[in-house]
Amino acid sequence: MTAAGMPAGPSLSIGAVLAKLKPDFPDVSISKIRFLETEGLVEPERTPAGYRQFSTGDVERLRYVLAAQRDHYLPLRVIKDQLDAIDRGLEPGTPAPRLPRSLASTDGPSPADFVPSTVVRMTRIELLADSSLSTEQLRELEGFGLIGPGAGGWYDADSALIARTAAELLQAGLEPRHLRPFRTAAERETGLVTQLVSAQARQKDPDAKERAGAAAANLAAVLLRLHSLLVKAGLRRELGG
Repeated sequence: MTAAGMPAGPSLSIGAVLAKLKPDFPDVSISKIRFLETEGLVEPERTPAGYRQFSTGDVERLRYVLAAQRDHYLPLRVIKDQLDAIDRGLEPGTPAPRLPRSLASTDGPSPADFVPSTVVRMTRIELLADSSLSTEQLRELEGFGLIGPGAGGWYDADSALIARTAAELLQAGLEPRHLRPFRTAAERETGLVTQLVSAQARQKDPDAKERAGAAAANLAAVLLRLHSLLVKAGLRRELGG
């Protein structure tokens, strides 16, 4: 098993892994590597004869563990939790894993914002910690269809960003029921964009779906830009300035 984002690379024997790690971690030994495997921190493949075969990702995983022990004096239990967070596309942290900084909200929508999000799997507890929502607020948002877990009960990056955004609005004084019209409007706009690109998506050209997806992203960005401009103009009319 290799952490998300860590390349697999060629297979290495345990001796070759030791040689790669020794320059940075002089105290590491073959028995230490075997111990970390026993503790579940790295899971190399095995040949039919039973010899360990480590990937480049396995080596980087071992570097992470050894550096965390040496530089931060972290216990293996904490390091294992951090690796689990990395495997699920999160940034390890205390008290709970957080979304990657690359997923932070931007100033305005662009077509790039509609590219499928980085693969993230968050538990309910992690989502609550990341968004600062209360358990009751999350339950109500789920009841109104704004957020929901996917397969296996995990929450993805989009759900996490929705939770963060909803938390800001709730903190400003809104209630979860006030956000239901946003879901209705989003569904209506999604239907409109889908209708506009559906003919292109049905073409037999093998690249048709990819082109339709790009066209949908552009249209969605334009729709949201129009929405932002209309809200901005409305606020100017109401409040002046």
